[in-house]
Amino acid sequence: MTDVDDLLDDLCAETDELDAVVARLDDARWSVPTPAEGWTVAHQIAHLAWTDEVALLSATEPARFGEVVAEATRDPAGFVDLAAQDGARHAPTALLDRWRRSRADLVDALRAVPAGRKLDWFGPPMGVASMATARIMETWAHGQDVVDALGVRRESTARLRHVAHLGVRTRDFAYAVHDRTPPDQPFRVELTAPDGACWTWGPEDAEQFVTGPALDFCLLVTQRRHRDDLGLDVVGPDAAYWITIAQAFAGLPSAGRKAGMPV
Repeated sequence: MTDVDDLLDDLCAETDELDAVVARLDDARWSVPTPAEGWTVAHQIAHLAWTDEVALLSATEPARFGEVVAEATRDPAGFVDLAAQDGARHAPTALLDRWRRSRADLVDALRAVPAGRKLDWFGPPMGVASMATARIMETWAHGQDVVDALGVRRESTARLRHVAHLGVRTRDFAYAVHDRTPPDQPFRVELTAPDGACWTWGPEDAEQFVTGPALDFCLLVTQRRHRDDLGLDVVGPDAAYWITIAQAFAGLPSAGRKAGMPV
C-alpha cells in the first residue's frame, strides 16, 4: 500500500476506536460536559462530523468549500462553536449516523484525489497525506475530550506518531498565529513511543530540543493538557517558548487547558 493508504487506514482505526466509546452511551451520557468549555460529548462528535463534511467539500467541491471559508471569516471566533451547537441538537443516534457517513465518504474521496493535488483548508492548502494526518490528529484530540469527560482511559497506539509529526511540522504556524517570528534553526524532538521506541525529528546536533513521552507531547500540541502537567524536558529559550504556544490545529490561538488535569 502507499503511504496515503496507510494513513487513511490509521484514520479509520482512530475513528472506529472513538466510535466504540460513544456508540454504547445512553442518551443522557451524550450530554456530559467535556473539558472544552460549553461542549458536551455530543458537541465533540458533531464537530468531527462537520469537519469531515467540510474536508469532503474541499476534496470534491472546492467552490462550495470556498463559500464555507468565506462564511467562517465573518465570525472566526464563533463559527466552529455554532456548527458544533447545531449538530449537538440532534438525537444521538442521528448524530452518530451522520458522523459515520461523513467520515466514510471523506476516506473514499481522499483515496480518489489525484496525486499531487493540494486541498484548500482553513490554514495553508495541503496534500492528501497532510489532510489525513490532520484528521487523525483532530479525531484523537477531540476523542481525548470525550474520554476525559466519561472517565475512560484509552491505550496509546503507534498512531500517536501522526499527531506528534503534525505538532512538530506546525511549529512555525504556531509562531505565526501569535504574530511572532519563528527561530531560524530547527529544534530536535525526541519522543518515547508507546512501545518504547524512539521517534525523532530535527538534527541530532540541534542546540535546543524537547524530549519526553510521545503521549505527553501529543497532549501538549493539541492543547489537551497544560505544559506543567506533562513530563517533557526542554532545553533552550526558544524551545521553552514554543511549548507555551504549540498548536497542531488550524485556527486562532487558544489559551489551552488549566494546570491540574491528570495525564
